[in-house]
Parts: sequence; C-alpha cells; structure tokens
Amino acid sequence: MSGEGSSANGNKKVALITGITGQDGSYLAEFLIKKGYEVHGILRRSSSFNTGRIQHLYGQPACHTGGQMHLHYGDLTDTTCLISIITKIRPKEIYNLGAQSHVKVSFELSEYTAQVDALGTLRLLEAVRTAGLEKETRIYQASTSELYGKVVEVPQTEKTPFYPRSPYACAKLYGYWIVVNYREAYGMFACNGLLFNHESPRRGENFVTRKITRGVAKIQLGLMKHLELGNLDCKRDWGHAKDYVEAMWLMLQQEEPEDFVVATGEAHSVREFVEKAFSYVGRKIAWRGEGENETGHDADTDELLVKVNAKYFRPTEVDLLLGDPSKAKQKLGWKPRVTFEQLVRDMVEADLQLMKKNPEA
Repeated sequence: MSGEGSSANGNKKVALITGITGQDGSYLAEFLIKKGYEVHGILRRSSSFNTGRIQHLYGQPACHTGGQMHLHYGDLTDTTCLISIITKIRPKEIYNLGAQSHVKVSFELSEYTAQVDALGTLRLLEAVRTAGLEKETRIYQASTSELYGKVVEVPQTEKTPFYPRSPYACAKLYGYWIVVNYREAYGMFACNGLLFNHESPRRGENFVTRKITRGVAKIQLGLMKHLELGNLDCKRDWGHAKDYVEAMWLMLQQEEPEDFVVATGEAHSVREFVEKAFSYVGRKIAWRGEGENETGHDADTDELLVKVNAKYFRPTEVDLLLGDPSKAKQKLGWKPRVTFEQLVRDMVEADLQLMKKNPEA
C-alpha cells in the first residue's frame, strides 16, 4: 500500500485509476505500465486484502510494495480524499472505473449505487477543477451499454436515445450527462466510453458469464451438481476486457474529446454462452420445458446441468444489447481481437485451472 507516490514526477505520464482492483482496472493498469506510465489507483479500505487482480504489478508482490503502481486509500463518496489525491499526484489522465457495477444488486442498493456511480462522477470532476487541473487533466468516464436499456433501435450507436432500466443504468445516465456538461461548460477533456459487456477470467464471480464458467468447471470436476441461472434468452454483445481497456486509452489520446461506443457488433444469448462453455468440456446441452421450468441436461447421459431460478430475474429486464463500434474503428483505429468463442474458452480454461488448485474458490 502506498500513498507514497510523489507529485514530483517530471515528464513521466501519470495516470489515476478509480476501481483499479476490478477487472477493467487491473487490465488497464497493466496496459499503462507497459506504456511507461506511473500508475496510481484509488483503493477502498477493507479489513482484508482486495488487491488480488493487481498484486503481480507490485515490484515486490510478496510485500505489496514497489514498482510503477501506487495505491491510495480513498472512495468516490469522499470529496475531500479525491481532492487530496488529485492535488498531490497531478495526473495527466484519470480513468473513472470505480462503481457499484452489478445491475441486479443495484435494485437492492439503489441509493448507494447513485452515490457512487452518479454523484461519484460529479465529485471527481469537481476535484479536478478544485485542484486547478481542468485544462491539464484528461478524464475517461466508464459509461455503459445499460443506458440503452429498452432499446429503441438495433444496433445501438452514439446517437441512439437512452432508456435505462435499472438503478445502475439511471445512475450511470447522470454520470454520462454530467461529463458532457462539464466538457461543454468548462472546456474539460472528458470522454464517455459506452462500453458493451466485456468479460475475462478476472470477471467478478457474481456476474453471469463468470458464474457460468465457474459452474461448468465445478460440475466437470465433480464439485457441484448443477448451475442455476435467470433469463436464458437475453442477448448481449460480449467482448474481452483486455481489448476494451485499449479503447479507453485511445479516447484520451485524441485531439478533441468525444464519446464512443465500444463493442464487437455481435450479440449472443446467455443460452448460447452456456452451450459454448459446456462444449469446451465435451458436453452438449439438451433443453427441456419453458420459462421458469426450463432445464438443461447432458444430451448423452441425461444428467441435470442447468436450472432456471426466478430469483435471478431482474425486476425490469433488458432483452437485447448490440453495439455498433463503427465510430471507434474509424476514429480510434480500434477493433476487438478476441472472438466470442475465444473469450468463452479462455474463461472456462482459467476456471478449470483455478478449481483444480482450490476447489473452494
């Protein structure tokens, strides 16, 4: 743990990442360090270590010290700490990835989600202005495809109207527009990345893609009987997080700040994800029943592998999200490298290795 990062950093590019311990934050920190950045991250205080995804980036991983990464205790709900950190390290780039990012959980923690995802973005923007860096610091805001919600057109572009369908999406909607407002009102270099679903072996365990691949691994190793899921037919545009952090960086390297959709341009259902994941361990799924009574069985042995459980349904569902990344391809020169099939295989293989080492993971 530092907080020891010096503000006397000369000509070195300094980046600050909120949410550095998450999936995207860890890949972005790796990416920026490879490009020679001094990387600072904001870490929420916890009684246990929560740096598993970034521990390897320390100069001395066993001691949690050294290297080009510096961590500072802070929180997006605490304006004072944001001003203090930003004033001290004077970052050239800020990547606001910190959020309560679970859509289903946001219905249960709606006020907290708004405090972090909506007002947290405002606090960060104001902290930059208070530090006198509004003309020097470039800001990336992690926006989301969930803003499109009950979609009014397919595919979704930067000009598609928003129709949020969860407290998470509503909070992120405020974050999106306050970034646009501060960009126009104060001339700040601030961008929104409208990122569609992006996954990896570092995805949180309670997100559906990781829940599937962990379940497949546990079932294959005899550690679990079957997997329980919610809506099997909702479709998402799934990419790999490692590809998407490059797009974040590219947005802040442009001459003018703009907002971009980052997506693969392909949509796949949760059902397809399940089928593909099981296929990598040699199992084919045969589906039976409908709705809440639907089940998935091993086509050869008839073993029950998947059950639908209504408790995982959202109060308001988003049926289809499909992004059009044409603007990002044209202006940023960005395109996804990892295919849907490669993504699923990568996650299944990683979870098989994880469960073999630690069956209780």
